[in-house]
Amino acid sequence: MKSHEIFQHMSPTLASEIFRYLQAEQKPILKSAIQGLANQRKLRPVFVERKPPNERTAWLQHALSRKISDTLAAHLLQAWLLGAQKTMLCDFLDFVGIKRDEDGTVEELPDSPPKEKLRDAIDQLVAKYPAEAVAVYLHAFHDMDSEVSWEPLGEVLAEDERMKLAPR
Repeated sequence: MKSHEIFQHMSPTLASEIFRYLQAEQKPILKSAIQGLANQRKLRPVFVERKPPNERTAWLQHALSRKISDTLAAHLLQAWLLGAQKTMLCDFLDFVGIKRDEDGTVEELPDSPPKEKLRDAIDQLVAKYPAEAVAVYLHAFHDMDSEVSWEPLGEVLAEDERMKLAPR
């Protein structure tokens, strides 16, 4: 699932949480994304920035759901995941047995763990974090590295009902 598709399928509640985090903690990244999205629509960024928060959130989610916005969507997801969800990312790496730095950095991603280990890791993540946030992370993770294919993760994401992001 590409980043723009993740925004297509995530709940408005989670999208709002992501944008609130970015507004509070990563303002330059969000501002840059708003500028890029506004430019795509031939709008001035101030048009988006002055919208009431609930309208701005809906507009941003809709704009990031477009295929043309995939790069911006990926950038915002990465900023949110590496900032607000760093603990979940580190837990996932620990659960599947991948050595990481203190901040969750992995030098070289190994081949995929077996499906059973991935299923166990998902169970542990869902017990600790909201299932939708876990699903967003794992779909983004699966799409992130084109050099290392984790086909078993794609299969587990397709099979596990908790990891399905429903169309809005």
